[in-house]
Amino acid sequence: MSETNADLFLVEEIRKGNDGAWRQLIDRFHGRLLAFVRARAPSMSDAEDLVQDTFVGFLQSVTHYDTKRSLETYLFTILRYKLYDLLRQRKLPLQSEPYDSEDWWDRVVPGTSETPSGVAVQVEAQGQQEELLGEILRRLIHEFRDRSAFQDLQVIELVFFAGMRNLDVGELLEIDQKAVAGIKFRAIQKLQKYLSERDPSSLACMAESEADVTVARVWREQRLTCLKRSTLGSYLLGIVEEPWHSYIQFHLDVVGCPLCVANLADLESEQEEEAAPDTERIFQSSVGFLSRVD
Repeated sequence: MSETNADLFLVEEIRKGNDGAWRQLIDRFHGRLLAFVRARAPSMSDAEDLVQDTFVGFLQSVTHYDTKRSLETYLFTILRYKLYDLLRQRKLPLQSEPYDSEDWWDRVVPGTSETPSGVAVQVEAQGQQEELLGEILRRLIHEFRDRSAFQDLQVIELVFFAGMRNLDVGELLEIDQKAVAGIKFRAIQKLQKYLSERDPSSLACMAESEADVTVARVWREQRLTCLKRSTLGSYLLGIVEEPWHSYIQFHLDVVGCPLCVANLADLESEQEEEAAPDTERIFQSSVGFLSRVD
C-alpha cells in the first residue's frame, strides 16, 4: 500500500472511531512534527504540548479534512497555526525559515481570527485553478529531473519556492544573472504552453509578474519538490548517487525546506532510539475525542 493510500485508510478508520488507527497515525507523524516545532517553540515542553494540541485539533476537524490534500501537510498546517497562536499570546517573535518571506508564513499559518479547518476551506476555494497549476508545475519539474537538468531545477526552486531574486540566485549558484533570467523565462514559457495545452481558457495569458506570485504559492502549498521519506532514508544511508545526492543536499541545506528538514531529523532520531514513549501519552490523552467525531 502506498503512503498516500495508507494515510487515507487511517483517516477513514479514525472517522469510524478506530483507536488502533489513531495510535498508528500518532506513531507515524509524531516524530516529524516534534522535530519541526522543537526548534521554534519557546521550550521543549511547549513543543510537546503543541504537537499534542495538533493531534487533538486534527481529530476535531477530521470530518472537514479533504482527502485530496496531503495528510502530512494538513498536520503541519495545524501545527504552525498552534505555534503562531502560542507565540502571539506570549508576544514572542516568529522564527523565520531560510530564505523565508512573509508570504510563506502567511500561506501556511492562518490569521488570528481563523481556525485550521478554515485554512483548508480557503485553500479549497481556489481548488480547480491551483490543481491545474500544480499539475503543470509537476510536469515541468519532472521534465527537468528526467533530463538531469538539476541546475535549471535549482534555479526555478530558488526563484519560485524560496522567493529569491535573480541576482541572489546567480551569486548562490555561481552562474551569471542573465543565465538565471533565461532559465526563469523559459520555465514560464513552458508553463504557459502547458496551460494552453491543458486548458486554453485558464491562465493562458499569465504575465511573468503574476506567474511569480501564483506559482510560488502553489509550489509551497503542494510541496512540489519535497522529498519522500524513503528518499531521505536512502540519503541518510549514503546510498543515493549523483546528481540526486547533491540535489537533496541543496533542497535541505540551501532551500532549507522546513518540512523535509523535520522529516530528516525524525529519521535520524529513529536511527538512534526507539519511538519516543511520549506518543503513548498523546494517544491516551486524545483518544477520547474519537467518540466526539460526527
